[in-house]
Amino acid sequence: MRVLSRLFANNRAWAEEMVRRDRDFFARLVRQQAPQYLWIGCSDSRVPANEIVGLLPGELFVHRNVANVVVHADLNCLSTLQFAVDVLRVRDVIVCGHYGCGGVLAALRDDHLGLVDNWLRHVQDVRTKHQSQLARLPGEKQRHARLCELNVIEQVANVCHTTVAREAWARGQELAVHGWIYSLSDGLLRDLAMCVTRESELGACYEAACATVAAEPGVLARAGR
Repeated sequence: MRVLSRLFANNRAWAEEMVRRDRDFFARLVRQQAPQYLWIGCSDSRVPANEIVGLLPGELFVHRNVANVVVHADLNCLSTLQFAVDVLRVRDVIVCGHYGCGGVLAALRDDHLGLVDNWLRHVQDVRTKHQSQLARLPGEKQRHARLCELNVIEQVANVCHTTVAREAWARGQELAVHGWIYSLSDGLLRDLAMCVTRESELGACYEAACATVAAEPGVLARAGR
């Protein structure tokens, strides 16, 4: 039987450090979960949601999947969204992708990886929708970076189209949906200028965000990598 002793040792060290910093940390954590944010991100192990935004356990509600996709038939994602918005009353939903995403690259190349190919069809739909913009870029690295950006924008729109978001706005609940992207090369987040605070804003926000990324090369393209 593999016990993974190193991970248990790491856990004990982490728990001891948290108590050293704040004796009542776990006591408070048990009593209350009141995050202000829902993070919808990629499953990639290099993108740890809490750490890159400097938030402690209890401050960020998280859903992750391959290529940070929001699908209207995915009850896992929708249930997380509904619980966050209706029960926890989060004010901000953040869809965060990342440059160098392997799922997005597979969708761009039409690679065949197995069962996950069916999931990545959703990213391929984004690729097809923006094919003319992608085709104007000089190389695969630039197209990969741009598709990572465009995929975030599309998934923000998908969040906004859900009944969860639309009903929250209809009843006057404060809710903003943001599109961000993370760079593995420097650890920094970039706002993709896709922030929707009511249903009526979606069309204009979507067009503006697509125009913004079309006018500004992605991180990889700017770096000439």
